[in-house]
Amino acid sequence: MDNSVACPSTPRWNIERPFLTGRFHQETKLTSQHTQYKGYSVNSFSSPGKESPVGCYHASVQELLVIDDILSALVGIEGRYTSIKKVNGKEDHFKFQIDASMDLALQELAKRMFPLCENFLLINQFVESRSQFKNGLVNHAFAAALRTLLLDYQAMVAQLEHQFRLGRLSMQGLWFYCQPLMGTMQALSTVIQKASLNKFTGSAVLNLLQSQAKAMSGDHVVRSLLEKMTQCASTAYLSILERWVYEGVIDDPYDEFFIAENKSLQKEALIQDYDAKYWQQRYSLKDDIPSFLSSAAETILITGKYLNVMRECGHNAQVPMSDNSKLTNFGANHHHLECIKAAYDFASGELLTLIKEKYDLTGKLRSIKRYLLLDQGDFLVHFMDMAREELAKRLDEISVEKLQSLLELALRTTAAAADPTHEDLTCCVERSSLLKRLSTLKDLDVNRPVSDSNDLEEPISITGLETFSLIYKVQWPLSLIISRKALTKYQLIFRFLFHCEYVNRQLCGAWQVHQGVRKLKMRGTGISRSSLLCRSMLKFINSLLHYLTFEVLEPNWHVMHCRLQTAKSIDEVIRCHDFFLEKCLKECLLLLPEVLKKVEKLKSTCLQYAAAAQWLISSSIELTSGTATADSNSVLQFEKDFNSELQSLEPILNNYSQAEPYLKHLAQWILGVGDDR
Repeated sequence: MDNSVACPSTPRWNIERPFLTGRFHQETKLTSQHTQYKGYSVNSFSSPGKESPVGCYHASVQELLVIDDILSALVGIEGRYTSIKKVNGKEDHFKFQIDASMDLALQELAKRMFPLCENFLLINQFVESRSQFKNGLVNHAFAAALRTLLLDYQAMVAQLEHQFRLGRLSMQGLWFYCQPLMGTMQALSTVIQKASLNKFTGSAVLNLLQSQAKAMSGDHVVRSLLEKMTQCASTAYLSILERWVYEGVIDDPYDEFFIAENKSLQKEALIQDYDAKYWQQRYSLKDDIPSFLSSAAETILITGKYLNVMRECGHNAQVPMSDNSKLTNFGANHHHLECIKAAYDFASGELLTLIKEKYDLTGKLRSIKRYLLLDQGDFLVHFMDMAREELAKRLDEISVEKLQSLLELALRTTAAAADPTHEDLTCCVERSSLLKRLSTLKDLDVNRPVSDSNDLEEPISITGLETFSLIYKVQWPLSLIISRKALTKYQLIFRFLFHCEYVNRQLCGAWQVHQGVRKLKMRGTGISRSSLLCRSMLKFINSLLHYLTFEVLEPNWHVMHCRLQTAKSIDEVIRCHDFFLEKCLKECLLLLPEVLKKVEKLKSTCLQYAAAAQWLISSSIELTSGTATADSNSVLQFEKDFNSELQSLEPILNNYSQAEPYLKHLAQWILGVGDDR
């Protein structure tokens, strides 16, 4: 954040009229005919003046003179025999000096008190500089606490001066009263120097104060003071925190809060962009987290995110507050952590109830299962019959509008018409094959074997049958769970299932043709062999569909559904849903390209055979021996290709089943296809 633009600068008169800033405390007096003050610069200071050397006075007089000067020095003002000098090489760092002619004992006592004077100067200068707008609320609060401390300190100096005017203050007495302040002022000076050197703001200031307080554990007074300063400085920070965990609003004008908001990320991206990072990056944690909040940082982030979602839905998202839930301070009793936990529990429960009840998450997921996972397939059978010719066309020849009309007709004329959510369903035609599409999604945990890159080349004759897919409309806030990424994974599974169903229907058609000629005595001919081959292919595709449906999708859906019922937060719901999709993709072979390619080749062989079945049977019925021989050779070739692909699948499945036990079920289903041949 550019503070120079966002925050107003200190008014010019605050610099041009130093008497308004307290800078006159550090001015140097010049003695001439007229006495006047001259402010110091960062480069040099005026000399103490032309007073008579203090050494020419009696020791008792010297003591009075030096006490008077020390009282001025305690509030940052030069005296007649004391001066302020800039330390070479150190910005804003000054040293007090005293007339060398002074009595040595008095000089020693004065030098002992000079660190206190120098610390006052440093603290006072820090208070004025950190009170500027651009330094942030934490620095403002810290400076205000220091200002209060300095007022007490100056009141003490005034009381000492009063005692001096009454003749009751000696140099030893002055040291006696100043000595207890040495440790506290030095500790504050150390904090201030580190904060100034590193230009700390916000969380960094709080962490510095806390670490210094812990470092002073042996000095109870200093530690208590630093802890009090930490409490004061954190007040403004806790106000920002309170609005976030109770309202889901970041009110952070000086960019101090440890949660960053990326306003460029919009919730609409969840249904448009596969790689949308809205939920992960719209609000995120920064590196500079206050140490007293580090253990609860993730909880704080999530609490505000939940409240934001509810507010975006128009739902009353404010956490109920009471006097006991105010985040006004923090301490050893961990009351602030209890308040944060209570706010999280409310926000999490409220959002979960909203998503499940008002927006019917379970119903929406069940509807997606019905259509994209083919749980209710009657509409699909009707659609395949009507759209067969359109789907068989090449990609550039397909009319998506016509397919959409046919889909709507299929939905209206089947049991799907009773489901109001069927109106959320539309269709599309992808531009690449399933294998190619899977290879482009780099976030999927695809087991990519080292193979020829030509394997990923698009088939020449790719049609709508391989690329047809459904689109399901999902609105906010369900798009948090059913995002574009999640819907893409559903679509990948749908495309695989859809093509398997199509292959099954084509083989069923071929089988019906065979059944039509059963009454003919064709034992030992090409028809008999073709019938056996058709049965084997049907057994393969049905076994595959059975595995996908009853071994993968149904069990995993049941597990996810049970977990969703017991989920305690939306993040847990998202994890359950994502885990379900990842597991389904993996067990449906979509993350195993080597296995998937073999299955695709087997399906391709089945389709080629189904397309030729009518011709094979009709030619086998002819009496011409040459034709019959050609027919038998064609059947033998299809049989050879099918069995060859099936046998080559066995070692691949056995190899993967060592690491993926679920593949043993698949092997049991489809590798036994030829056992009864």
